[in-house]
Amino acid sequence: MVFKRREKRGLHRALWEWLYPKGGWARAYSYIKHRLRRLPGTPEEIARGVAIGVFTSFTPFYGLHFFVAWVLALVLRANVLASLLGTFFGNPLTYIPIGATALGFGHAFLGKRPESDLHFGLGEMFARAVTELAANIAAFFSQTPGDWTYLVEFWHTVFFPWMIGGVVPGVISGLVIYAITVPAIRVYKNRRKGQLAAKFAEIRRKTLLKREDDSGA
Repeated sequence: MVFKRREKRGLHRALWEWLYPKGGWARAYSYIKHRLRRLPGTPEEIARGVAIGVFTSFTPFYGLHFFVAWVLALVLRANVLASLLGTFFGNPLTYIPIGATALGFGHAFLGKRPESDLHFGLGEMFARAVTELAANIAAFFSQTPGDWTYLVEFWHTVFFPWMIGGVVPGVISGLVIYAITVPAIRVYKNRRKGQLAAKFAEIRRKTLLKREDDSGA
């Protein structure tokens, strides 16, 4: 295969590169910025896609962020690839701040007070919820009794508050990113158009000079 890795990554290395990308987060940011600039579409479509991806990062649908962003991008006529890149706003560096903010808003809307250290155990809670859900699905097909106690508690304590609480900071963050991205993409595309126009003009000039030299000879 053309794109097959020369060296297979072990689980430990894969987890480490997920937490800290190869080359560092600065390089990862530069790569995403480079890809965004070269995406086809208008600056508004691209910026709308990025904003959707950022908004999606504030939802509790971990493992489904790409799918959610893709659907929203199609509905809102945004650049789909930009929306997928925008989901990288949610990463190991931002998961805890995003979770704490979303849960804070969610519990406030519901008139509840979350546990002070709730956001520090979110990863473990999500992992257990996925495990419990898989076990209950398996129990359903094997016609054995399942236990939904933890999932019900998880829904009321984490998932539902996060889902409604992530809307406000998600929308605000998306609008801020949109306002920043539109002019940045527009400047880059206009500059690139100018560079391409200058390049073609230079090629045309050299072609005309060559024709004149050939005709003179």
